[in-house]
Amino acid sequence: MRRTDVLVIGGGPAGLAAAVSAEKHGADVLLIERERRLGGILKQCIHDGFGLIRFGEKLSGPEYAEKWVDAFHEAGLTALTSTFVTQIDKKENGFLVHAVSRQGVDHIETGALIPATGCRERTARQVNIHGTRPAGVFTAGTAQHFINLLGEMPGHRCVILGSGDIGLIMARRLTLEGAEVIGVYEVKPTPSGLRRNIHQCLDDYDIPLYLSHTVTRVFGHDRLEAVEIARVDEKMRPIHGTEQRIECDTLILSVGLIPENELAERLGVQIDPHTRGPVCDENLMSSVPGVFSCGNALHVNDLVDYVSESGETAGAAAAAYVREKKERDLIVLKAGKEIGYIVPQQLDVKENLKDVMVYFRSRNVLDHTVFRIRNGEKVLYEKKIPFVRPPEMQRLKIDFSAFDLRETDSLEAEIEVVPS
Repeated sequence: MRRTDVLVIGGGPAGLAAAVSAEKHGADVLLIERERRLGGILKQCIHDGFGLIRFGEKLSGPEYAEKWVDAFHEAGLTALTSTFVTQIDKKENGFLVHAVSRQGVDHIETGALIPATGCRERTARQVNIHGTRPAGVFTAGTAQHFINLLGEMPGHRCVILGSGDIGLIMARRLTLEGAEVIGVYEVKPTPSGLRRNIHQCLDDYDIPLYLSHTVTRVFGHDRLEAVEIARVDEKMRPIHGTEQRIECDTLILSVGLIPENELAERLGVQIDPHTRGPVCDENLMSSVPGVFSCGNALHVNDLVDYVSESGETAGAAAAAYVREKKERDLIVLKAGKEIGYIVPQQLDVKENLKDVMVYFRSRNVLDHTVFRIRNGEKVLYEKKIPFVRPPEMQRLKIDFSAFDLRETDSLEAEIEVVPS
């Protein structure tokens, strides 16, 4: 039987940052990682653009991950790699975690738990693509793994469904490796990826982007031979008569990420239907005391710098929780007009709410906007934001301690268009 103050599940950028932060704040920490090496998905992200905010330099994914791996080892922390968590039991003073590795079964008692389990990709079946099941249909992350880690080309004549950032990056990567990318097809009327990736990955390589289009069928028995593309209406339903068959040997899916929260859900953690991550307070503690969330398991982030930032917050808070288990007095922070989601969803008015990091996304593309937080009809906070786009997460540090939140049950955030 092992014992630790804080157990982190997941050795990606969020989990590593959480572990380092918890140790820095005085906790005994253990990390579990299901893969053989630490670093998470960043091990296969060989393009640059990581670390500009956190480290002030442009890094590749492996370089960014290595900085956190080095910090982890410099702190003298222990990781159980190639290890899978099979069950978590809630105990009176913490949790009992059951894990399996090549060495056998491990049982770990911990005072606090941080599932930093990241995301998984949606598959063809989850977006209702009909047809047979030929080889040649890959999620974008799987195709990236084939090329960047295995040195194998997934195909040579490619269609990409979805304009998420991984799909855009793979359009460029496949082109650089000699494949023909026929086009990127997006079911929504606006792109799903960051604007910089649209320019750097598509425009710079003359790869066409088709909005309001989707793949409706795949053809082929042993290997993909073609896909059927159709335009969609305003409700994203295929328009009869617009179908066209495109010959290809590879279909890459970049159709969204789903936070991995099965372990948290088994513990009874409340899940936000919009983020698909846990409902958390400003310390990123979930509805179950002692269970914290961070990174893409909490909500899908644009930048890995913010993933690590949330890991540091969760790690420090978990260490503090183990030292002194305090009762919370929570109020709700609601996502109101034009807000797709907001994190955190709760605030503990017993805590110092001076520098709360708030993350949110808009529902629609809007220009000349103002972000507000209201207590009923009273505006507590507002900030002008030139434009908001659903693919681009917004992040604000807000001093909630400046507001009188006594006798308050909930606050509401909203975005409103104002005259330019």
